[in-house]
Amino acid sequence: MAKEMDRRIIGDFVANGVDFVTSVPCKQLAGVIEVLDETSAIRHVPCNKEDEGMGLAAGAYMGGMRPSIFMQNTALGVVVNTLATLIQFYQIPLPMLISYRGEVGEPVACQVEMALHTKAILNQLHIPTYHFHKPEDAEELPGILDYTQMCKKPVAILTDASFWRAAQ
Repeated sequence: MAKEMDRRIIGDFVANGVDFVTSVPCKQLAGVIEVLDETSAIRHVPCNKEDEGMGLAAGAYMGGMRPSIFMQNTALGVVVNTLATLIQFYQIPLPMLISYRGEVGEPVACQVEMALHTKAILNQLHIPTYHFHKPEDAEELPGILDYTQMCKKPVAILTDASFWRAAQ
């Protein structure tokens, strides 16, 4: 079922016209990234850091593409300036598929600290945020992707451990 969810997520991105994705390695998003690499409709450019990925996404948008970034919430603090002064300032519609590390079921203790701040940071930046806890929450993804394009804003799609565990 996990592969099915990974395919569904990438299928929704393709159906929405997303044709460029940059990503940072992430254990929770590994299956989605694997399916992404098998998808010819989307150009996937891995990056080393999330702020670098924001720059790649902005460049892709300004070059006429529809970008997205796949990342962990633990790097959200690193991208605050880039989100505010590049993505938001230039009204770049950027769906951010974010693994929400540090919630119940998280096996790595250091991930917890950023989880305590993730939603507050997104709220402070006025970034619409959607939290997927269970597989049926993914039914909202097509609407969220449409919304991102319509309002020309970044949107955070948080996917926690319970979402990925239930999809297995």
